Amino acid sequence: MDDDFKQRPEGFQRVAQALAAQGHPHLPLYLETAARTAQEAADALGVSVGQIAKSVIFKLRADERAVLVVASGDRRVDEKKVAALVGPVGRADADFVKARTGFSIGGVSPVAHATPPLTLIDRELFRFDEIWAAAGHPNGVFRLSPSQLEALTGAPVADVVQQP
Repeated sequence: MDDDFKQRPEGFQRVAQALAAQGHPHLPLYLETAARTAQEAADALGVSVGQIAKSVIFKLRADERAVLVVASGDRRVDEKKVAALVGPVGRADADFVKARTGFSIGGVSPVAHATPPLTLIDRELFRFDEIWAAAGHPNGVFRLSPSQLEALTGAPVADVVQQP
């Protein structure tokens, strides 16, 4: 990692190191403007909103473990479908997200979490050859394929979104 990376926020550095350690071919990019939503990220990158792999965190009711759903930016996560796969879940507030993942909302990466979450990948992401995910900070993103996401996270691919 060069000096530029050392000047970046801790979460961004953690994701960059995790990607490098796993041999991911693309370093994360640090955007000039924050991309806290899938639409903002798509606009900044010049891609369709569906190509943004948004991270949605739920709280597993049984043990308060974080459940990460990585979903296509143009789809809404279906909480009932998630619950059918992992058990009853509830909404996670900003403090829960930060404490469990080590990332702030708007920058939650699918990798390099403080405490590994239970992760599910939205099958709708496989409509695209190339997707973009958050890299530990609202200004950070990284490029990958849906298959690379599956390999990096070890997570199952499932039907977890509402039908458009």
